[in-house]
Amino acid sequence: MLKHLKRFTYFAFVGWLFVSCSQEDGVAPKGDNLAMGNPSEAATDFSNYLIEKAQYSLSYNSYRGTPNWVSWHLSSTWLGSAPRQDDFRGDNSLPATFYRVTPADYTGSGFDRGHNAPSADRTLTVEDNSATFLMSNMIPQAPNNNQQTWANLENYCRKLVSQGNELYIIMGQYGKGGTGSAGFKETLAGGKITVPNRIWKVIVVLPEGNNDVNRVTSSTRVIAIDTPNSNNISTSWATYRTTVDAIEAKTGYDILSNVSTTVQRVIEARVDDGPTS
Repeated sequence: MLKHLKRFTYFAFVGWLFVSCSQEDGVAPKGDNLAMGNPSEAATDFSNYLIEKAQYSLSYNSYRGTPNWVSWHLSSTWLGSAPRQDDFRGDNSLPATFYRVTPADYTGSGFDRGHNAPSADRTLTVEDNSATFLMSNMIPQAPNNNQQTWANLENYCRKLVSQGNELYIIMGQYGKGGTGSAGFKETLAGGKITVPNRIWKVIVVLPEGNNDVNRVTSSTRVIAIDTPNSNNISTSWATYRTTVDAIEAKTGYDILSNVSTTVQRVIEARVDDGPTS
């Protein structure tokens, strides 16, 4: 009996240690970043290369030097007091044949190094926050788009979390050519980085719970926006509300592919008219 008790105690301790270490290593206790689906069926193609990190998942386009889209889960389990790291750097996990974008490639361009998965969405640990500063998580984003319109939406997302919700967020871009603080540009870094023309985001809002995909119903709130990548842009993200269907028509993606097709037909055709602050 004592032998079995010791064995149980040992495995209980190991299990606790594993969970504890996982959280210290920046792995949130719940939430699959690709729970709603892999919008472009990203895999190993150089224009649609799947990268899965603990903090977010993405489809990377080596020909554009940017992600096609980034997908992440946001809940209170990802938020804490870790400070903003500002350690922008190339992503050494990319295949050696890919050009690895550096922070200097954006210098003097008139475009921000615009986060997809935001720094403030990953503050549980320093490691989590640092991961958002990899250049594989960046796009050339017009400063007013990034610092005003987009920032307002990101703040609203975290407010929704503070109200007891968890979110699944997919952000992406398409097209070529945007207008930053130094005027219109199509590429940066001698053509290695494509400046997107449009920037979009889809947000699935759920009350905190389990079995998240199965809890998405025809009444689930889904926010979709599609903005021009321009410095001449409204600070109100609500101006740019659209449907998931419209974004899919522009990109060719199936953004919420893991949700039942019956539910998709309803929620992807609807323009959100909910609160904005």
